[in-house]
Amino acid sequence: LAFPASRLFVHCDCFPEEFSIIVTLRVLGVPAKRNEYIFTLMAEESPSVLVGLRYAPHKLHFLFWSQERAGGWQTRVTFPNVSLSDNQWHTLILAVSGQSFSLTVDCSVPKDVMVETPFPAFLSVKRASFYLGNRRRRKGLFTGLLRQLILLPGADATPRICAAKNFKEATLSIPAVLQDLPAKPVSNEVLKYPYETDTKVTLGSRPPCTKQEKAQFWFNASRRGLYLCNGSTWISMLEVKQKLDYVEEYQNLVTNSETMGVEVFTIPKVGLFAATANRYTPPGSAIYKWTDGKFVPYQNIPTYQAQSWKYFTIGKKIFLAVANFEQNDRGQEFSVIYKWSRRKEKFIPYQRITTHSARDWEAFVIEGEAFLAVVNHREGNNHNIDSVIYRWNPRTGLFETNQTIPTSGAYDWEFFTIGPYSFLAVANTFNGTSTKIYSHIYIWLSGSFQLFQSILTFGAADWEVFRIGERVFLAVANSHSYDSGMPAPSNFYAINSSIYELNVTAQMFVKFQDLLTYSALDWEFFSVGDDSFLVVANSFDGFTFSVNSIIYRWQGYEGFVAAHHLPTVGCRDWEAFHTAEGSYLLYSSAKEPLSKVLKLKTT
Repeated sequence: LAFPASRLFVHCDCFPEEFSIIVTLRVLGVPAKRNEYIFTLMAEESPSVLVGLRYAPHKLHFLFWSQERAGGWQTRVTFPNVSLSDNQWHTLILAVSGQSFSLTVDCSVPKDVMVETPFPAFLSVKRASFYLGNRRRRKGLFTGLLRQLILLPGADATPRICAAKNFKEATLSIPAVLQDLPAKPVSNEVLKYPYETDTKVTLGSRPPCTKQEKAQFWFNASRRGLYLCNGSTWISMLEVKQKLDYVEEYQNLVTNSETMGVEVFTIPKVGLFAATANRYTPPGSAIYKWTDGKFVPYQNIPTYQAQSWKYFTIGKKIFLAVANFEQNDRGQEFSVIYKWSRRKEKFIPYQRITTHSARDWEAFVIEGEAFLAVVNHREGNNHNIDSVIYRWNPRTGLFETNQTIPTSGAYDWEFFTIGPYSFLAVANTFNGTSTKIYSHIYIWLSGSFQLFQSILTFGAADWEVFRIGERVFLAVANSHSYDSGMPAPSNFYAINSSIYELNVTAQMFVKFQDLLTYSALDWEFFSVGDDSFLVVANSFDGFTFSVNSIIYRWQGYEGFVAAHHLPTVGCRDWEAFHTAEGSYLLYSSAKEPLSKVLKLKTT
């Protein structure tokens, strides 16, 4: 069965850019590993399929030829889990619009697929023919009954066909929508059809926004907001702006032992997790999974006075690195990188790296290459040692030493980018005699990090970079003031922590604001609606570990102003995270085996 395309495209020899295909068929059975063609559109002089629909066991493939690439290229859009070999009648509706392809089987929930190559805006059908149930040769002949095969302009056939109350009747009759289309244009007018393309809206937690999701919408139910993907970020189209009202205790998270750090991360298609860096071995550190609105134990990992975790990915590989502070029972001192096993759904050891009282890992990418930097705090009693930056070797699949940087009792790395430039800031804490020392910011130039700026700090434990509008800030958490050659202050721990702002003209960070803190060990930046916040981990005031940690609200010209005082015990680390149910803060306690999840209540 075949006919020239010119019989269908009377007034124009181009295939429509947006269209729907309706097929009602009854498949008698397809042998394994066999493909059968429902229809094809092929040029006379070429064996290539310009447009086609092909059925395989449990799959449906839509094929089209894209001439935008040099020499042309056939793109295959696959819809998995489409089972038609049950000897029953089925109606398929395929809607095509640009990079968006949607398949509806028997008016059920549509299967949506986004591909990198869009359906061509100009596909010539000159000297081409349609072939029904074949591709102009015996191989791939369709075996079954074909009731109707309809091509409609516009990618909105699904709501028009599936609006029928009696679906069975609709499947076996010519759709009424065909009767509404003009048969021919008036004079020289171009045919216009009254349709609008289906809008793709994703629900649930924040989905990825890449080129494949471009022009798709995401509805965030918890924030009551509608967002549009521009190919890289979600742009707010309609949102009820939330305001932080107060913070309430949500979950007491019992940990294996005191927790030095916590890392919250999401593994795609698996879930939300929190990894706690616990002090003692046994039992080691733990990973918790967010289940039914709570963190529940998921996996235990042997660690040695773990200080922090770092989650990162390289391509499709998922890793979690732990910074171990002490030696194991054999006297060996190393930190470990774990890799996520999709088969076991667990983290398994991947690479050991020799470290010296490691405090922190930082993962980052520069010019397409993956790096991992470790903070070495001390070796024996010597605090002035090298911290190391490792580069991923894709050939060996391992991290290899790339650069060493001298540090002094360092606690933290913080990587950030400004425009085309990459920076790495180190928090130096103690040089053996004083905590009043310089911490440094390095800039990536000519294949290595070079000193960019030095800032005087007092037992610096953390750097936090954040942006408010076009402004770039860098906050340091100062933990204590000690100098063996100077008289002791009245309080070592009541000390200002500072926020610096990038001065583009001076090409350096300048002090913006001082905030009184109590042995501050961490800053965490987060947003609620249009408001920006900083929460500090106050750990010790010189007398007690039961100290209020404070949430500061950004007040523009006033800077950051204290808004909420949160009772904490030996607070070591803060993590902000979001779920479909709302926004949360998780803090770890370095003085008791109990961390807390707090929920941000909004209005």
